[in-house]
Amino acid sequence: AEFCGNVELCRLTEQVVFSDPYKVSEYNRWTSPYLDRDAETVREDNLLKIEVAELKSKFCERAQALIHGDLHTSSVMVTPDSTQVIDPEFAFYGPMGYDIGAFIGNLILAFFAQDGHAGQGNDRKSYKEWILKTIEDTWNLFHQKFTALWDEHKNGSGEAYLPAIYNNTELQKLIQEKYMKELFHDTLGFGAAKMIRRIVGVAHVEDFESIKEANIRADCEQRALELGKTLLKRRREFVSISEVISAMKHVQS
Repeated sequence: AEFCGNVELCRLTEQVVFSDPYKVSEYNRWTSPYLDRDAETVREDNLLKIEVAELKSKFCERAQALIHGDLHTSSVMVTPDSTQVIDPEFAFYGPMGYDIGAFIGNLILAFFAQDGHAGQGNDRKSYKEWILKTIEDTWNLFHQKFTALWDEHKNGSGEAYLPAIYNNTELQKLIQEKYMKELFHDTLGFGAAKMIRRIVGVAHVEDFESIKEANIRADCEQRALELGKTLLKRRREFVSISEVISAMKHVQS
């Protein structure tokens, strides 16, 4: 019964994603000295702390679905014939946006890391375009498939939106749009929190870590951190994934 909520690993996530980056912690690290001021700025940003507190509350309280709990790109194994997800030890009943956001956030980090790997004869532009398309496809295909299943089972036995109450097409469309809008904003917020953790907290990503020159690595990380803070604090201003792509390109330029 205790493992049913995966209490210990959820507590670890609460610490390393939603708490440690926003205070002095022995577990935090970053590309010093280049990001010293950036890490301090995260710890001093009151609005950032208010927004991450809301996300932490949702992580603890919103049991929308059985989620993976650590769905970064290294957890997804792909062949021409199948796709498998590994390492489910963080799984629990939580907010769907956490999984979707974690995956998209990891792709965003990979995008900003590419300039640090670019060299003569390989500017990484085509790979960066592939990453942008994958980010857009990830959200759009999820939205398409999720809403299609919702429509297919709208008269099913679920208790959330009873057909006797939501009994006309217009109302069903409005409630679905409201739900998906909030889920999109949750996705951006959780993804941003994961990005920030991977830059000034614990457990970084190989996309950045493999950039040997610290000053170049820090420059890439600063851009990703800038976008992460923007997404976390202003996520409700974004209405589509294409706007997120535009924001990424703006920060990159």
